[in-house]
Amino acid sequence: MGFWDGHAAGPAVRDLPSGYTEWAAPAGLRHAVACLWARVTPDGGGDREGLVLPDACTDLIWEPGRGAYVAGPDTGPAPAKMQAGTIIIGVRFRPAVGGPALGVPLSAVRDQRVDLSELRRSEARRLPGTLDPDTAMVRALGVAADLIADGAPDQAVTWAAELLEDPQARTDVVATEIGLSERQFRRRCQDAVGYGPKTLQRVLRFRRFVAQIDAAAGNPRAGAGDLATIAARAGYADQAHLTRECRRLAGLTPAALARQRAG
Repeated sequence: MGFWDGHAAGPAVRDLPSGYTEWAAPAGLRHAVACLWARVTPDGGGDREGLVLPDACTDLIWEPGRGAYVAGPDTGPAPAKMQAGTIIIGVRFRPAVGGPALGVPLSAVRDQRVDLSELRRSEARRLPGTLDPDTAMVRALGVAADLIADGAPDQAVTWAAELLEDPQARTDVVATEIGLSERQFRRRCQDAVGYGPKTLQRVLRFRRFVAQIDAAAGNPRAGAGDLATIAARAGYADQAHLTRECRRLAGLTPAALARQRAG
């Protein structure tokens, strides 16, 4: 049994409202776990469709009837179907954590959903699809803690990801600052994050944009001028740059994505 098994993992999952909810991991895991989350799909209204956007993270997910699987780092929008009457829970690893924790080059699971049994069989046995969601949440946190203990995050790439949050950062300068050659940086980044530094920078920039339109969701009719301001703050060269990247990473125009997020 892992250290966190049997310890509180946050709110009772069964009491969460319909929709998506996330909360902080225990303090001892926050250096490696971005958040814990659950998605509750009520019985009424049938199945629902969703869209998962790239965020440079990797998720350990438990689903009733299926058990545990890993959502690798995405480089584009990933459609998701939520069955009515189900609760799905997850533990989200920060960038540079997933590869070392799972013990595989993360590029091997990029843009994929892979059963945990294919990567870590013994850990997968702790998370069968027959569990109730609250037990699954506690056990998933325990599995995540044990994985992190077995494979600590790549500190150099973790530092690089923090530096690349600066809209003005350049990948070659970041490589020098963390003490790696550009080739070493690219290899380490592909292993730990799932893709190279330039793609990581693109995804982090897009994540900043999405966070800002979420913060502005109180005004779902934001015009092009508002989006242009948000794009500049996120680090895009101009509106055309934002539009190209948004289509690649979300499959939508910036305005359409803002409307969808507001809804």
